Amino acid sequence: MTTSSRNRHTEAVDPHWAEWATGVVSAVIVLAMIAWIAGETLLQEDLPPRFSLTVTAVTPVENGHRVEFDILNEGTLTAAAVSVRGEIMEQGQPIDDAEVTFDYVAGKSKASGGVVFTEDPAGRDVQLRAMGYTDP
Repeated sequence: MTTSSRNRHTEAVDPHWAEWATGVVSAVIVLAMIAWIAGETLLQEDLPPRFSLTVTAVTPVENGHRVEFDILNEGTLTAAAVSVRGEIMEQGQPIDDAEVTFDYVAGKSKASGGVVFTEDPAGRDVQLRAMGYTDP
C-alpha cells in the first residue's frame, strides 16, 4: 500500500511474497537463456552448408507444372544466394530444366520453394540439386 505525504510516496509494507517469487523465477529464466545461448555459441562446431532436397508436390499451373520442394541445410552455417536447379529426365537425358535462387537458407533449417517446368513431370525422373551458394 502506498501512502502520500506532501507529494512523497512511500511503501507502507514489505513486498508481497508473490513479487519475490516472480522476480526469482524471472531471473532464473533470463540466466538460463544467457547460459544456453553462450553454450551454443562456444560449443557449436561450424559446419559448412550441406543441402538435401525433397519434392513435396507437383501441381499443374497455367504455364506448365510447378514442382514444389523443401531444401534442408544440414550444416550449421548459413548459405546465401542458394541456387537450385531442377531437371526432368527421360531415358537419362534432360528434357526440361528450371532454376530458382533462395536469398538464404539458415544453418540447421528448412526452406520451401518451387520450380515451373513446361513439360509434365508425371512418370518421369525429376532431379533437384543445389548448384551453389555464397557466404553471407
